[in-house]
Amino acid sequence: MPARSYLYVPGHRPDRVPKAAASAADAVIIDLEDAVPVAAKATARAAAAAALRAGSGGTPLWVRVNPGADDLAADLAAVVGPGLAGVWLPKAEPAALARLDDLLTGLERERGLPGGAVPVVALVETAAGVLHAEEVCRAPRVVRLGIGEADLAGELRVRPDPDRTELHGVRLQVVLACAATGLPAPVGPVETNVTDTDRLAHTTATLLRQGFRARTALHPRQVPVINAGFTATAEEVAAAEALLARVPADESTAVDPDGHFLDPAVLRTARETLDRG
Repeated sequence: MPARSYLYVPGHRPDRVPKAAASAADAVIIDLEDAVPVAAKATARAAAAAALRAGSGGTPLWVRVNPGADDLAADLAAVVGPGLAGVWLPKAEPAALARLDDLLTGLERERGLPGGAVPVVALVETAAGVLHAEEVCRAPRVVRLGIGEADLAGELRVRPDPDRTELHGVRLQVVLACAATGLPAPVGPVETNVTDTDRLAHTTATLLRQGFRARTALHPRQVPVINAGFTATAEEVAAAEALLARVPADESTAVDPDGHFLDPAVLRTARETLDRG
């Protein structure tokens, strides 16, 4: 099952990486971008490289790089190697992904890594990224999409309400692009209120209904809520198993005892529920 929770750790705070890796997070993102002051970028790169060398006890360690050309090259030079699960590229657009692929290809060759060894999660948070979401999905190395709504809202000049209703159409575009290209369901945005777990549960449930199956987190206390939100409950699993049991092995459709028609689309949803169980 793809990761449900990705926990951000500021790259210049290496003491937090082991704590994050020991949490319930499915994966950790060492952030070299927004969480790091400009003056601490070099320190963060060195700390991230050391954390990758030290390992994490099995928790995948990703790195969010800076999208600017000079910073991107410096970030990748510091972190590409053993221990790196992959790279998150902010403000992902086709041209930026092509540049990233070129840099990664050169580093892999230089460091004796297999070609294509470093996968990429493309973080869509610009208008161009949204408009070209399908092309972003098809870019080399991209294994998943995420959405960053703070930067996107600013560029679009929208003022989202607490439920970010104004961005729901954009979320659907990202979900559609992933489904059309065969990528896993995308990663939803952070919940910036790190103390309100009720709100986190509510917004995670909304993301699940909208087609997301993971989200990023800013604090370890958010992780269990996110994991629970994207994991099917025992009741949901039992209902899906009962539904699938009503369809004979040699049939693709059936009618349940209540008269509801069970077609392949309904069965596919039931199987997806079991995958999340």
